[in-house]
Amino acid sequence: MSESRLQARVGTLRQLEILLAVYHHGSISEAARQLHLTQPTVSMQLRKLSDGMSMPLYYQVGRQLQLTEAGHAAVKTAIEVQGCFERLDMKLAGLQGLTTGTLNLAIVTTAKYFIPHLIGDFSRKFPQIDGRFHVGNRQQIIKRLRSGEEDFYVFSHPPESDALEMMELLPNRLQAIAPLDHVLAQRAEQGVIPLIEFCQAPFLMREEGSGTRHAIEMHLAKQGLQLNIRMTIESNEAIKHSVMSGLGVSILSEHTLAFGERQGLAVLDVDHLPIISHWYLAWLKDKPLSPVAAAFLNYIKQSGREQIMAGLDRRKFEFEQTEQDKA
Repeated sequence: MSESRLQARVGTLRQLEILLAVYHHGSISEAARQLHLTQPTVSMQLRKLSDGMSMPLYYQVGRQLQLTEAGHAAVKTAIEVQGCFERLDMKLAGLQGLTTGTLNLAIVTTAKYFIPHLIGDFSRKFPQIDGRFHVGNRQQIIKRLRSGEEDFYVFSHPPESDALEMMELLPNRLQAIAPLDHVLAQRAEQGVIPLIEFCQAPFLMREEGSGTRHAIEMHLAKQGLQLNIRMTIESNEAIKHSVMSGLGVSILSEHTLAFGERQGLAVLDVDHLPIISHWYLAWLKDKPLSPVAAAFLNYIKQSGREQIMAGLDRRKFEFEQTEQDKA
């Protein structure tokens, strides 16, 4: 089979790897650091790749690097090429009777409380398989989904797309919290707190792009209410400690509350709360599953969800017992 004209001109796999590093890290300097190369070397290889395609692949806006349309197309192809080699590597290992490879996931921040345990249980069944996962807010994981680099994506509120296959993983309840000495914590002793009263209290909100924020805003929009947002914080743990410090009230996943420090924190019984949501495992319909990804999906379907629920309940009980012993 003869090469296409573009294939004959385009550079090496190493140049595509460099392009992917620049795409992920957003700068030539950081890509060079991650790849253990000098900045001039990275710039030169990108220039050669650009010359081969006869089109610029990126431009600078201040210190920020932005890909051109041709650059995005090249990144997509580089991801596909990289995936082909990974699947070939796993296929060859399978032909030799080995179950090896890497499971790649991108997960929203609230899922970090259970995904490591899920991967750990899976790895015990397949000890030669490695796990690699990227953690970010909902908007960041959607961006990674569009590039299609990972095997699976974990969302509490997945984007609507015909290109996705999805499977429900676990329930995720979002609960109202306040400092123990807050007026609403004292008010709770008199019965259920009206949602409108809760909304009037200074509120600590996750950043734009967060799945938790998305769920809260959707839920309150249905109720015709708005929050009194006092501060935006880019971390569930930081929000939890800020609430403990008396900076305001908030709404967080019950799993965020179940693990880690929570002394001085009250879970409130508020009308129309908690917000009931779920985590979902998502993957691209048109992307072939690697042998490792197929094994992981089969594990989830057979027993993974039940085992992780049992494990979370056990760890939650152990944590609560430890907290009681400290008290």
